[in-house]
Amino acid sequence: MAQSEETGKCTQEVSAWDRVQAARSMTRPVSGDYISTVFDRFLELHGDRLYGDDRAVIGGIAQIGERYVTVIGEQKGRSTKENKLRNFGMPNPEGYRKALRLMKQAEKFGRPILLFVDTPGAFCGVEAEERGQGEAIARNLFELAGLTVPVLSIIIGEGGSGGALALAMANEVWMLENSVYSILSPEGFAAILWKNGKRSAEAAEVMKLTAAELKKLGVIDKVLSESEELEEVPEQEQAELTGKQKTKNLLPKSQVATAQKERKADTLITADRARMDSLAQRLRAEIVGFLERYEGKTGEEIREERYKKFRRM
Repeated sequence: MAQSEETGKCTQEVSAWDRVQAARSMTRPVSGDYISTVFDRFLELHGDRLYGDDRAVIGGIAQIGERYVTVIGEQKGRSTKENKLRNFGMPNPEGYRKALRLMKQAEKFGRPILLFVDTPGAFCGVEAEERGQGEAIARNLFELAGLTVPVLSIIIGEGGSGGALALAMANEVWMLENSVYSILSPEGFAAILWKNGKRSAEAAEVMKLTAAELKKLGVIDKVLSESEELEEVPEQEQAELTGKQKTKNLLPKSQVATAQKERKADTLITADRARMDSLAQRLRAEIVGFLERYEGKTGEEIREERYKKFRRM
């Protein structure tokens, strides 16, 4: 059963651990997939101007309709080889500093900022700590709090710890229904609390890390359904459709309700790179709506709204 965008309610048959596994799936779209399908054009920018270019973070200037925005995303790989190149989506300090450089550039030129979050957490290697990982994350939070342009953060997969929060202090925070957002992984939680990392499924339920639960708690603002929407076809067009064209997503009006009922309540329908066109179109419409809501607001109003949002938590 699809999750409601308005209420955030989900079926009891799908567990929190199921959603954790869905968020980690190798077939799940990554930031680059959304950037290439949601936006009309994208110019990638590189480097933090201090140390190097972290490939776990991608960012640049994008066009959506007649508007220009700055887009930044934590980027996992689509294969094991690419995951090694992208450090499995775990940014180093230079990744967060690159993101900050692009966000300050966006503020300078009045461009809204869109952030895609998908990371198990910030990289915790010795070299990352030597280059100031904690400071880089803290600096991002400090600067994000004071930006005078609209900021939208969308959690598309894993939203792990400070590595996710560094790109999630936004005017609005959205989550795909099978994404997760938490202080650490369920495995880490179980190992610390119960000294048993094998109790990760139990930990996932306790942590309240799913989109529906976080919406109920007021941590996020919107849950985006990943289910493919069934579309009605006007009766006059039915005669022109061949049998092959009558797919599950393109049905006569009389069949839509029946098809909806046939979907099993315990089936987890999750985002997939092979069939993400419908999701990308809906996400594009939601983003345009976000941009329209902030048109005409002053920088001070935008900043104050963001401040009050996080003070309420």
